[in-house]
Amino acid sequence: MSSYPTGRRDFIKLALAASSFPLVRHLAFAASLVDDRTAWYRNAKFGMFIHWGPYSLASVEASWPIMRPTPGGISEAEYRELPKRFNPTKFDPHAFVDLARSAGQQYMVFTTKHHDGFCMFDTSYTDYKITNTPYGKDIVAQLSAAARQADMPLGFYYSPPDMHHPGFRDTTKLAKDNWNGEPTRPEWPLYLDYMQLQLTELLANYGPVALIWFDGLNHQEKYGGVRFLDLIQKLQPATLVNDRIGVPGDYQTPEQFIPNKIPTKGVHISGIDPNVQDKLKATVPKPEDFQLWETCMTINNQWAYNLHDHEYKSAQYLIRALVEVASRGGNFLLNVGPQPDGVIQPEFQERLRAIGDWLSANGESIYGTSYGPVQGMSSARTTSKGKTVFVHIFEWPSSAFEVKGVEARVISARLLASGQPLNFRQSEEKLQIDLPAQAPDPNVSVVSLKTL
Repeated sequence: MSSYPTGRRDFIKLALAASSFPLVRHLAFAASLVDDRTAWYRNAKFGMFIHWGPYSLASVEASWPIMRPTPGGISEAEYRELPKRFNPTKFDPHAFVDLARSAGQQYMVFTTKHHDGFCMFDTSYTDYKITNTPYGKDIVAQLSAAARQADMPLGFYYSPPDMHHPGFRDTTKLAKDNWNGEPTRPEWPLYLDYMQLQLTELLANYGPVALIWFDGLNHQEKYGGVRFLDLIQKLQPATLVNDRIGVPGDYQTPEQFIPNKIPTKGVHISGIDPNVQDKLKATVPKPEDFQLWETCMTINNQWAYNLHDHEYKSAQYLIRALVEVASRGGNFLLNVGPQPDGVIQPEFQERLRAIGDWLSANGESIYGTSYGPVQGMSSARTTSKGKTVFVHIFEWPSSAFEVKGVEARVISARLLASGQPLNFRQSEEKLQIDLPAQAPDPNVSVVSLKTL
């Protein structure tokens, strides 16, 4: 497999360098530092999301069964009892990291606390945590150590909503009645202090943290997000932050969909509503107007493990999704939900390794690239890197392949995976490329164009 960006070493260097800069609000570092903070992330393109907790025992989604219960589903009382049986004795943090590497993923994001309030780390501020289960060991600490050893950037998902904490909501009521939280209660400031204490633990006790992935749900302004951005800046200035705590972060996070146009600054695309993408301009933006973004997506229909959910996206679908995202300058955060015993199910592993096989031959067209100069093609997508344009062909043509919109002069064309040179003809209107009769790759074949 081809070599991948080292990632964590660069991130650690950035963390040390950034710590010498004075604190300013809203992540407004000096321009060069802003570029340095996000450089590794912009280059990485592909990451692993991990949703895991006691809920995997019941094959239910994380937290939502108690927030929006369904008839015949698990009760809140039953859900609350799951930690008493949670004992993932087959959990191997090195296996998680190795799988991410074999998939070509360049960073990982782990759920330290979901909306239910259960903590997968040994926090000092609640008993509702992994070290009070039959398993008894700190999952986050083990994964952090394995990631450091493998030079893998690791980020932490942390949920501001917390169904378990009496400061977030009146816990004498069922979560379905007040799961959005109750910021008008006098206990609310105590909950924000709790958040600060836990984030301090995560940032101070688990080594370099590549990013914090908040998931604030509705009315995120109630968290006073600037406070937490300042905290993150102070403890780990190089740590990136997403956009789900009521204030702009380093990148936006469309969920389960890919914007059909390149996101630009000033247009909010976070959340699960793909209709917002209609507001995006159908143009290729200037680099300074580009909005950093990341699509998170599941392999089947659920974030958490569900033994009944067999609607797996194919490897081809996922490879093409990665290409779609990269062609618009984004990152692709692909989720796995480990089994209750701590093993990632074989169907997920198979698809991840297939993506890794494709990337081993074609990774040059994804890693370190930006959005391509030609957008809106029905049968292909483009990415770019310096003076190279990569054409990702989804539908193999029966005759010469035509690309309209490549303004730079092309001086060579080749199949990326094999290096086979290709004949081409370029006019002001279009570029014509002579291709082999059969597609070299059944998923996506890539042509590399060198330009002046």
